[in-house]
Amino acid sequence: MLAFSLPKLALPTPTLLLLACLAFYVLRSRLLRPYLKFIWHCFLRPIGAVDQKSRLDNFYQGQADVYDTTRNGLLRGRNTMLALSAAHLKSIRSAEPGKRLVWIDMGGGTGHNIELMNEHMPILESFDAVYLIDLCEPLLDIARKRFAKKGWSNVHVLCQDAGEFMLPEWTKGKDPKGSVGFVTLSYSLSMIPSFYTVLDRVEHVLCPKDGLLSVVDFYTAGKQPSLHEKAIGGVSKECGWLSRWFWQIWFDFDHVSLSPARRSYLEYKFGTIKSFNGRNGFILPFIVRIPYYIWLGRPRSCDVSRASHAFEVEGGNMIGNCSPAPANATTEGEDLVPALHPGQRSDRGVVIDITPPFSSFHYHLNQSWRLPYYEQPVHKEFRTFIYSFTWEDPSEDMKHLQLTSKDSMFVITSAGDNALHYAVAANPQRIHCVDMNPCQGHLLELKLAGIHCLDYDDFFALFGKGKHSNFRGLLDSKLAPHLSSSAYQFWRINSQSFSSSFYLRGYSGWALRMAGLIFRIAGASGDIKALCDSETIEQQVEIWTKKLRPVLLNPLVVALLKNPVFCWNALGVPLNQRKMLLDEGNIYEFIRDTLDPLVSTYLLKKSNYFYLLTLLGHYTPESCPEYLTRAGFNALKANHGQRLDTFRIHTDSIANVLRGLSDGALTRALIMDHLDWFTPGSSDIDEEVAELHRTIAPGGFVFWRSAAKKPWYNANFESQGFQVTALAVRKGEKGPALDRVNMYASFWRAVKI
Repeated sequence: MLAFSLPKLALPTPTLLLLACLAFYVLRSRLLRPYLKFIWHCFLRPIGAVDQKSRLDNFYQGQADVYDTTRNGLLRGRNTMLALSAAHLKSIRSAEPGKRLVWIDMGGGTGHNIELMNEHMPILESFDAVYLIDLCEPLLDIARKRFAKKGWSNVHVLCQDAGEFMLPEWTKGKDPKGSVGFVTLSYSLSMIPSFYTVLDRVEHVLCPKDGLLSVVDFYTAGKQPSLHEKAIGGVSKECGWLSRWFWQIWFDFDHVSLSPARRSYLEYKFGTIKSFNGRNGFILPFIVRIPYYIWLGRPRSCDVSRASHAFEVEGGNMIGNCSPAPANATTEGEDLVPALHPGQRSDRGVVIDITPPFSSFHYHLNQSWRLPYYEQPVHKEFRTFIYSFTWEDPSEDMKHLQLTSKDSMFVITSAGDNALHYAVAANPQRIHCVDMNPCQGHLLELKLAGIHCLDYDDFFALFGKGKHSNFRGLLDSKLAPHLSSSAYQFWRINSQSFSSSFYLRGYSGWALRMAGLIFRIAGASGDIKALCDSETIEQQVEIWTKKLRPVLLNPLVVALLKNPVFCWNALGVPLNQRKMLLDEGNIYEFIRDTLDPLVSTYLLKKSNYFYLLTLLGHYTPESCPEYLTRAGFNALKANHGQRLDTFRIHTDSIANVLRGLSDGALTRALIMDHLDWFTPGSSDIDEEVAELHRTIAPGGFVFWRSAAKKPWYNANFESQGFQVTALAVRKGEKGPALDRVNMYASFWRAVKI
């Protein structure tokens, strides 16, 4: 028989006594008492009741006094929901600041939410009346004591069934329809058996003009989102089969239902403003992750006004490339042709919904910048933005664009820098920004929202310095009301983007990080700083020639830049464009002919923000894009951001967006180096150029840059009836530089005859 013994842990007697005293102290102290109570009442003690009220009273009777302490980590997202709600309420109701505001906190329990909301909107000053409605007396006793201590005379505690709630201010015989401005359901919708009745009643009493409903709760969801979910953005919503099975059964023991029906009906009954799906890992991070969501919405019958744009989607089709306008709004100058389906008709480009009230889904925005889109498989290929900055010189564009306030532009979104430059410089009537990568649209949305609601210092910290110590706070309290649901979800998930350097994020950030690594290995970091601090061209050329040129033009760097994987993942250069470049030379010549003329022409410190950013990882007030200058920022922000109204952000292919534009709707189009990506002879080129010819007005311009000195697709424009002219072609290492980037071999203009 095999015998063994466990090793004995030999501790000195004083140590054992100390540990015993510590254990006794912890058990006797109040440190663990709340959690022991929580464990007993939630997992061990039988409820022993049948009806809902008795069950709630029995369940919370012995733990009401420790409820807030023990739920802080479990009930995640409550503060975020309230911060978002406060920001949206301020934005929505800014047009009528003196209007009466009533808040109902449904299932509010101990009143924790109301006390928390006081940090975002002072309760006494912001609300005419606040009603906490709950069916559990032990929790309501805590709430009454809390509010009495605060001295909030406008807060009222009501013990009522959520499905039959009645406010004391509702006089008998008078319909309370539309009398409430704000309703919250914080981890209570999953506990209400008659949730259909509750949501129907909330919809009835919520003001159709500016009412707001906010929900935070646990949930489960399948892996195949509906069309509705795709329209409002459903990032990370899907739960695996094990997660769905486990959490539904686990919470069902406490009569908490995580069935998808509650959230599905919520999103069907109301129009979505914001939707965020999170995972609570407060017990064992990365192992135990309870799904929870934050959702903000409005009645489907809400007014479609300047501050609220509703988009109808149904049956897999996008209904309209423009926001529906109020009945009395003008549609003059609208240049979009919406896609229609049975039950819809078009009136000069504006979609008018004439279907039954519940046949379509409302997608709400505070601003009209971002056009709604269904999330398609191709969108999921883009995990983040490729470009955190735009790599083409808009000042050179402006020399040839001949822009006026009457022009309508079509541009590739990229990081949005150039589109913002055009808005500052000429304020055209419309700028259509197009990108298949939704993350590029999220980035431009964030910039537009920041210009609209932030002061210059905060805005420059975000996009000039590339970092902000409180981005998450700005996102929830100021930026969120001006972002689409999809954009908010993206930036909420990526809220650490501005914690260090924003410009080191995204695919383009790889190139910047790699450049920094190369300079550190070569011991040239000090020379980089000296180059960026140079006060004269002569000083700059000397540092470049003697110190930095040998580093960048060495065989190892050339080999790295020649690698097709690095070209795409770090520089955003696809294989076809790379081939065009190599067909006319080699990588060494390309780097030499790009950088030598630049260093001898533009002073980085004051006039070439493109390369200053790549070297420093941030802009400076002296050298930055036009929208980041104080004058440019103020121009865009003036008159309540009137210039921002020119933007329309499309998340689709260029050809698809062009199909949605009416004949002659555009006067200017800038397609960057986009056509370099196509395979020679591709039929897609013919289709796209044909659509450009149809949508460009006679005399209108199309501009593009190319890695080739004479791109093969010029012939496609000429065959469609454009007159093609070379505006600039690169000549070699002696220059001159074509612009402040000088990375393209040529710059072209096509005029529609």
